[in-house]
Amino acid sequence: MAHNLHFDENTGKHSFFSVKEKAWHGLGQILDEHPTSEQAIKQAGLDYEVVKAPLFIYTDSVRIETDGDLITQWETPVHGFFATKRMDTGAPLGVVGKDYQIVQNRDAFSFFDSIAGCGEILYETAGALGDGERIFITAKLPGYIRVGDDDLIEKYLFLTNSHDGSGSITAAFTPIRVVCQNTLNAAMRNLSNVVRIRHTANAKLRLQQAHKVMGIANQVSAELEPVFNAWAKVRITDGELKKLIEMAMAPNREVLGKLKDSRLEELSSHYTNMVESVYEYALSSPTQNMQTTAGTVFGAYNAVTGYFQNVRSYKDEEAKVKSTLLGGTAQLRGQTAFNLCEDFTRYGADIFNMN
Repeated sequence: MAHNLHFDENTGKHSFFSVKEKAWHGLGQILDEHPTSEQAIKQAGLDYEVVKAPLFIYTDSVRIETDGDLITQWETPVHGFFATKRMDTGAPLGVVGKDYQIVQNRDAFSFFDSIAGCGEILYETAGALGDGERIFITAKLPGYIRVGDDDLIEKYLFLTNSHDGSGSITAAFTPIRVVCQNTLNAAMRNLSNVVRIRHTANAKLRLQQAHKVMGIANQVSAELEPVFNAWAKVRITDGELKKLIEMAMAPNREVLGKLKDSRLEELSSHYTNMVESVYEYALSSPTQNMQTTAGTVFGAYNAVTGYFQNVRSYKDEEAKVKSTLLGGTAQLRGQTAFNLCEDFTRYGADIFNMN
């Protein structure tokens, strides 16, 4: 599996750190203790500035006749657009408009520092992708979401920022089940777990209001714990589990219609193989045979999310992050599974006959 971590030729290091255990193919710096934000920026190779520079294109060449032939290329400015580039390497990172506001890496870390007063946070990983056009940070919050007696879910904040104009600054509350490192990244129906900040003039100001994200994390945690504990007490048969997985993994209404009308022979082999993989994981993984997960709705939810986290292959780690944390397929299917588990807890197997 490939990776897209930035490699700094000046230091001979990859722009990534993690605490105590290796990730991203064993690359980057492994720290024994959780760093301060200042240490984290340096260890992750994020201590660089990004600036906007004028953007030019080359027009047609002009031949000037002198004693010999001379070819001259003329530069024409592209009005209203700029290139973003790193100050340390000069590498271009992207093309942005005149209103694009750069948010430096240190400002992204200040987002976390500003909520430290709401409870201690621990920097776990940080890094840069490509030439440094995208960065990411994960930080662990204090406490756990506890399901049953000993099924613990750690509470994380995940932030990603881009310097190439490709997206907003995104901060998300991301619970991760300890026993299998399974990302349970779903939003309650009445509560979002994500904050997005556009690269506009007030971006830094909004980052300074980070305590609101801590409030979101606390509220989501408080609501998720009783939900997960209720699911852990609701029984689901293997047949019902298979149906729930089929619905959760359905990519569109057409597939759902075929399931409802029992036109199973019309389903693609890719879809049916994926369903079988999720179902196999649901029944065979040791983490699916705990008191909280064996034959329960909580286990059904973990089967879908755990498949994407622990079974499915991705072309690289960046693709996995996008799928599980940034609104990709894993997050969409996990959200569908979350909603189905809520409905099953309320209505039982009748949900399989609802429109």
